[in-house]
Amino acid sequence: QVQLVESGGGSVESGGSLTLSCVASGYTSNDPCMGWFRQTPVKELEGVASIGSDGSAGYADSVKARFTISRDNAKNTVYLHMYNLRPEDTAMYYCAALAWRPCDEAVQHSVVIHDPRNVWGQGTQVTVSS
Repeated sequence: QVQLVESGGGSVESGGSLTLSCVASGYTSNDPCMGWFRQTPVKELEGVASIGSDGSAGYADSVKARFTISRDNAKNTVYLHMYNLRPEDTAMYYCAALAWRPCDEAVQHSVVIHDPRNVWGQGTQVTVSS
């Protein structure tokens, strides 16, 4: 059974940085498409970034040039490096293993989150104060 466990969330001031981690276990495939999504109480789940096993990545326009997604396949870990954080980045962040292909387009399509083949982590909270 595939499991995803996120960590690294916390509270920072505007302009600060955080790195989220997601450790995956239980995979039988070497080619999981991984992504980060976020949700607030007033907004639906939105894509942030995604990365394929070859390192090809895609980003939501709102985080381009501020966030970087990376992965260490040997450690089965995906990272989200977040820089110059803003109060509007405050959200619960979820890691996901996605069925969508091509992977680097996963966060461009809102229907991605509804695929029942996706696997989700439990989330980690990021709070950015002004």
